[in-house]
Amino acid sequence: MDEIFKKQVYELTRLIPKGRVSTYGAIAKALGYPNHARHVGKAMGGCPRDVPAHRVISSGGVLSVPEFQIKLEGEGIVINNLRVRDFKNLFWNPMNEL
Repeated sequence: MDEIFKKQVYELTRLIPKGRVSTYGAIAKALGYPNHARHVGKAMGGCPRDVPAHRVISSGGVLSVPEFQIKLEGEGIVINNLRVRDFKNLFWNPMNEL
């Protein structure tokens, strides 16, 4: 995976507001790579500490990393069985919000 793509993923992820979540697919699509959600996931696996990786979840509203539940709950997001409650209302779509 190329470093420019990773940097773009990190920059976009930093824009997700506290208390909101986005998806790997939404980030990939916003960057012009609609079929590269897995690449976004790989990039997030080694991201810098200042990137709020906990705010990026699966398209079904499920946490990919269970350890992120504490961080999300700290931002006021309710999680039930690793699923974000009220996902549709909390979803931050970069295509619409930037």
